[in-house]
Amino acid sequence: MHVAFCAAVLFFLMAPILVIVPLSFNAEPYFTFTEGMLRLDPEAWSLRWYREIATSEAWRGALVNSLVIGTAATALATFLGTLAALGLSSPHMPARRFLMGFLVSPLVTPVIISAAGMFFFYSRMGLGQTHLGLILAHAALGTPFVVITVTATLTSYNTTLNRAAASLGAGPLRTFARVQLPLIAPGVLSGALFAFATSFDEVVVVLFLGGVEQNTIPRQMWAGIREEISPAILAVATFLIVFAAALLFTVGWLRRRAAGAA
Repeated sequence: MHVAFCAAVLFFLMAPILVIVPLSFNAEPYFTFTEGMLRLDPEAWSLRWYREIATSEAWRGALVNSLVIGTAATALATFLGTLAALGLSSPHMPARRFLMGFLVSPLVTPVIISAAGMFFFYSRMGLGQTHLGLILAHAALGTPFVVITVTATLTSYNTTLNRAAASLGAGPLRTFARVQLPLIAPGVLSGALFAFATSFDEVVVVLFLGGVEQNTIPRQMWAGIREEISPAILAVATFLIVFAAALLFTVGWLRRRAAGAA
């Protein structure tokens, strides 16, 4: 009974997403299964839309922008989130609960509100329609994920190791680099992966802050849906599904590694 219930819930959640995968191989420019596809006719299936996105300058430019902005935002979010988690893990930090709630507030704030605020803030600073503005905005959205994962990892960290390193003459920076960071690395990497996925998948902030030169994959998909409905969007969505699945398995592996290290 429990297995059947879990299977039904999984089907309910995943069926609308997985139906995109076979549709991306449609030889015709339709968003529905043709009669040939239902009959498994080889001529009804094609890599036409995958070839289109591979040869399109617009899709390639959007992919480059997504990778550049996502990588830079992830690096900044990982750095800031790890520092914040280290501070929050200290028992001497005042108002830890308030600060923790403040740092993770972007997770519960509607993205449209965050995007509107970032638009007015970064526009006044001259960072509207720039790569730097999008990197800072995406880093602000990804930092809470790093804070949560690193803080959770630090709960199982043995602080006596820091005192042992200090007794052997190691300074705070060397202790962090040689002792603490290797042990909390799975949590840091998990947070970084979530931050990258947040940046790579974000579209609302890009619509507010991005210009023509800051076109990303989600924004290109959004524009394609509004201006020209093409199954090429389904091919890109299939790549994103594969990316999300790989991310999920990687995070699971990192969690198992962290549990084994603890």
